[in-house]
Amino acid sequence: MRSAATAMERLQKVLARAGVASRRASEELILAGRVRVNGRIVTELGTKVDAHKDRVEVDGRRLVPEKPVYYLMHKPREMVTTLDDPEGRATIADLLRKIPERVVPVGRLDYHTSGALLATNDGDMIDALLRPVSGVPKVYAVKLQGHLDVEELDALRNGVRLDDGYRTKPAEAFVLRQEQNHTWVQLTLTEGKNRQIHRMGDAIHRRVMRLARQSFAGITIDGLRPGEYRELKRDELQQLKKQFLNPYRRAREASKEG
Repeated sequence: MRSAATAMERLQKVLARAGVASRRASEELILAGRVRVNGRIVTELGTKVDAHKDRVEVDGRRLVPEKPVYYLMHKPREMVTTLDDPEGRATIADLLRKIPERVVPVGRLDYHTSGALLATNDGDMIDALLRPVSGVPKVYAVKLQGHLDVEELDALRNGVRLDDGYRTKPAEAFVLRQEQNHTWVQLTLTEGKNRQIHRMGDAIHRRVMRLARQSFAGITIDGLRPGEYRELKRDELQQLKKQFLNPYRRAREASKEG
C-alpha cells in the first residue's frame, strides 16, 4: 500500500496523468486560475495533491483517475505536436480526439517530421521515457542532400559539434540507399536535442530534405499509415516497463530514501 507521503504528487503531474494537457500546458491552466483543489483555486506551481483523495477540478469538471492506457500514433508531416496553434496549423489534438481516453503525447516531433509518437495518460511513463538518462532509442529515416562519403557517415556515428557547441553522443548510422541527388540514412539516437538531426546535417554540410521517425523505444510504426494509431501490444508495454518505467521508479524511491 502506498503511504501518505508517496501518494502525494505535484498538481501538474496529476493533470497530465489525467490526460487534461501536457505538463507545460497544465502549468498554464494552474497559473490561469482554472484549477481547483477541494473547492479552492490553486495558482501555485508544485502544489502537492493526492489524486485519489483530493477533489481536483479543471474549469468546473472533476478529474477522476483513469486506467493507464498506451497508444502508438503515426504523426503526419505538417502537424505541430502542441494542443493548439496560433497559426491555425493542424495539431496533434486532431489525432488525440480520435482516442477514447484523454491522453497526451510523449515528447514532440517537428512540424515537418512524421512518424512514431507515443501517447498515454501515465505520467510516470512519460517522465521515464523523457528523462535524458533513460537513453531511449529513436530510429529515423533521413533523406540528406547529395551523396555521403565515409568520413561524413563516421562523423554522424562518432558525434558532431552542433551550432551551440554541444557535441552529440555516438549514434548508429548506415546508408539505406543512394539516389541521384540524395542519400537515405537510418540514424538511431539516444538523445533528443531541439531539431537535432537537422543540426547534425548542417554540421556535415548536408541539408536534411526529409525526416521520419520509424520507431521510438523499440516500438515501430510498421503497418500504421499517417494519422492512424493503435494500442500498444502487451509485450511492447512489458518491455517499456522493464527497460524504462521500473528503473525510473527505483531511482525515484532511492532519491527519496537518500
